[in-house]
Amino acid sequence: MTENTKNQKNKGFVALFHRISRAINRKPYSRKEIQDLFQENNGAIDPDEQEMLSGVLDVAETQVREVMIPRSQMKVINEGDSLDEILSTIVKSGHSRFPVMNKESDESIGVLLAKDLLRHYMNERDQNINLKKYIRPLSVIPESKRLNTLLKEFRVSRNHMAIVVDEYGGISGLLTIEDVLEEIVGEIDDEHDPQEQEFIEILKSTDGCKLYTVQALTRVEDFNDYFKCDLDHSSYDTIGGLVVNEFGRLPRNGEKLVFSDFEFTVTRTHRRRIEILEVKKL
Repeated sequence: MTENTKNQKNKGFVALFHRISRAINRKPYSRKEIQDLFQENNGAIDPDEQEMLSGVLDVAETQVREVMIPRSQMKVINEGDSLDEILSTIVKSGHSRFPVMNKESDESIGVLLAKDLLRHYMNERDQNINLKKYIRPLSVIPESKRLNTLLKEFRVSRNHMAIVVDEYGGISGLLTIEDVLEEIVGEIDDEHDPQEQEFIEILKSTDGCKLYTVQALTRVEDFNDYFKCDLDHSSYDTIGGLVVNEFGRLPRNGEKLVFSDFEFTVTRTHRRRIEILEVKKL
């Protein structure tokens, strides 16, 4: 980068900083107007930085229901599980925290940390584990809570997971601090995340029907070829676009839609788009 280019970029950054300062200090200025300032930064802010700044503003307006992991996708440990069953769940999922559920009442008892179980296994090696000895408190939050408020609560309580309940008190999903941070910085992959995911994968069979995970960016033509069907692709290129059109709005995590002999469940969204769908052919 030449000295002249650096100077131009620095001047652009200073000008943008002053505009943002004026926008914040003067009334009225909306979040959208500040977002527009980021879009007009003339190269003063890198695209990644611009995405993060926009994410910070979006978090203040995003509700838990929009980003939570739906109930059907939760990896849980049941109160009566044996040590072998618990270890199997931990190894298969690769997670470090697990909600502990009462299977009969479908209520959350608390959270189990994998490191606590490892400590038990190394010290006692007893198959008759008393889970209550290791269960930690787990926050319960409503679907309507804002992410910025939840992030503050996570920091104060030092708890990194919360159970999400609907208006009737039933469990609708869970949320972790990683899910909140990903809304700001983008996807955070770890060693347990697949490096490359197929657009369509068989998940499992249930009630005699196969269940599939489908990336929202899957082309409708490819979806038709895979399932030997004939969904209309004249107006939308991707299956995500088609599903949003059928909903008539951006759906929330866990919402279901049935059309053309398929049941679509939204399992992951990010910002203003669908990312992953769960599909059952009826």
